Amino acid sequence: MRLQFHSILSVAALAVLPASAQPSYEAPHPDISVVQDPATRRAQYLQRVNEVITWRAEIVERGDAEKMDLASVSANLLLGRKIDQCSARVIEMMSEPGSGPFWMLPTVSAAFSGRELLSEEAQASIRNAWRTTYQLRGDTENHFAMYYTMLFLMSELYPNEPGSEWYTGKSSEENLAESKEYLIDWMDLMTTVGQGEFNPTHYIGEYAIPMLYLVSWAEDPEMRIRGKMTLDWLFAGLAANTLNGVLRGPNSRTDDNSVIERWNSLSSFFSWLNFGNCPPTKGFSWGNYYAIVAANYELPEVIYRIATDRDGPFEQRDLKRSRHRWRYSDVGKAPIYKTTYVTDDYAVGSYQGGMADPIQSHVWDVTWAVPDPRGAHPTMFSAHPYSSSKGMQMYFNVRPDTMVKAVAAEGKPSYDEPDKLVACSPYEQVFQNLDTVVALYDIPDGIRFPQINGFFSKDLVNLTEDKSGWIFAQGGDTYLAYYPLADYDWIAHQGYRRLPSTGNGYRYERFDTGSKVLASPHQKNGTILQAAATSEFKDFADFQSAIRALPLSFKLEPTPSVSLRTLRGKKIVCAYGKPPRIDGKPLDYTKWKLFEGPYLNAEKGSRKLTITHGQLKRILDFNALTISDAVMRN
Repeated sequence: MRLQFHSILSVAALAVLPASAQPSYEAPHPDISVVQDPATRRAQYLQRVNEVITWRAEIVERGDAEKMDLASVSANLLLGRKIDQCSARVIEMMSEPGSGPFWMLPTVSAAFSGRELLSEEAQASIRNAWRTTYQLRGDTENHFAMYYTMLFLMSELYPNEPGSEWYTGKSSEENLAESKEYLIDWMDLMTTVGQGEFNPTHYIGEYAIPMLYLVSWAEDPEMRIRGKMTLDWLFAGLAANTLNGVLRGPNSRTDDNSVIERWNSLSSFFSWLNFGNCPPTKGFSWGNYYAIVAANYELPEVIYRIATDRDGPFEQRDLKRSRHRWRYSDVGKAPIYKTTYVTDDYAVGSYQGGMADPIQSHVWDVTWAVPDPRGAHPTMFSAHPYSSSKGMQMYFNVRPDTMVKAVAAEGKPSYDEPDKLVACSPYEQVFQNLDTVVALYDIPDGIRFPQINGFFSKDLVNLTEDKSGWIFAQGGDTYLAYYPLADYDWIAHQGYRRLPSTGNGYRYERFDTGSKVLASPHQKNGTILQAAATSEFKDFADFQSAIRALPLSFKLEPTPSVSLRTLRGKKIVCAYGKPPRIDGKPLDYTKWKLFEGPYLNAEKGSRKLTITHGQLKRILDFNALTISDAVMRN
């Protein structure tokens, strides 16, 4: 009865809310003011949920597709429409099952949405596919989270069946035990030493959707509460790492588009849905599968406030971990020390450098606020375009001779290009103090692409190459000062546009985005970046004068080093290969907490997160599996 109740709740909550005539991804930018009334917030949330479900249900009528996909099937089932067509379409799709988490999740969505509605033949076709078709588990954190959640749910849906009825060869009970063990182990890792795929631009959906499916459909009460707590944990992190809903770096995984057009990722869908302060991306992407049961989640007010109602600038430090290393490393999961500084006008974020993920990591950036982020490139950063078969062998258990070519063919077209911007490198060391970043590079001989690429947006104004060596610019209400430690040239930034497939993998064409790249072809190199709000200075010239007056010295030999007095009065000394020093004191990473800041706090190893905003406090305790809320006295 509990499972049926959730389905009825979703339909009842949505039925009274009209769908938007114009998709929100094409509508004017949403109002970013704080919605004070909880009932109004909830109604607006459900209206956004309803928009996604109705939009996806009508993809055939709208001419976006010839046939329903499983998201459209699930949406129509939820709305009680086209039941016979949904059954026929499920039977057709199950005649050629896919393999892996990205097939498993949509199939689970249809299976649970259609338990009371799909024909017996359609339900049997789903069941047979899970019996006969081997499912690849994948090799990433998000793959495992989806795989084991979906196997858990399907094993609950079909209990007490022998191994002959499952592609795994294991019984329902064995599947449940294995899946639950993995999911609990993953949650333990996340809540003690940090998530591996941290702050992802797209893969947040691959965690949020499985957790909401546990909340909505799991019979096991422990897994329901774990799903709810993990959702809160994920969305608290999203709230603290956004600027008007737009996720900014660093990112464990991103792509060539999202790294420059910071809004252009699935994370914006979740900001739009939960916070209402950011337009979603076109078509709502993978979020269509979240919307199916989104009415079963209610965002805690304390998390909503962190995203939308901040009281001045704040700094947040988080502990994360790298992707698992299989070879060429003394540690399996290297610690990632992440720093965030956020103001009303801009945000600065970084981790300490090195390799978090070998292909899609983004190490640091400054991102500024814009009235509408769609089509804008409101960011500045530098990177070493590291490309290496050995670097990938550290993280992948596949044949080394095909790695580089295979990665480019599988949807990461920039990986082996010298002008790429999505990159992390074992030869990069980064230090951030509030809104100052120092990135140092010491690239050995024999490394491909021995250069540093600095991204300069098409949206910058007043770009000035000063004789002092500083490059000044303005983005939105943010002044920026960029200091390259070595000579450079300017090249046009080339983006990637996906072309229709010919059956031989992904195809792309390159195009001029209007932005440009500062390419510095020197192995010993570095970047200094200082950001500030325009309101802090009389004018642009005043900002330039203040930057020129900062004491600065550096050297490149024998290794790069920088000594700088920041705009905030801090004396920082960074030398490649040594701990940074702030006002004479070395930075001690061993004291880094799991979360430390005004909003999120947790001790390393604690399995307990305290989320606060003003008088509001929520504690997620994975030791006791409890959620506790309090209103603190002033």
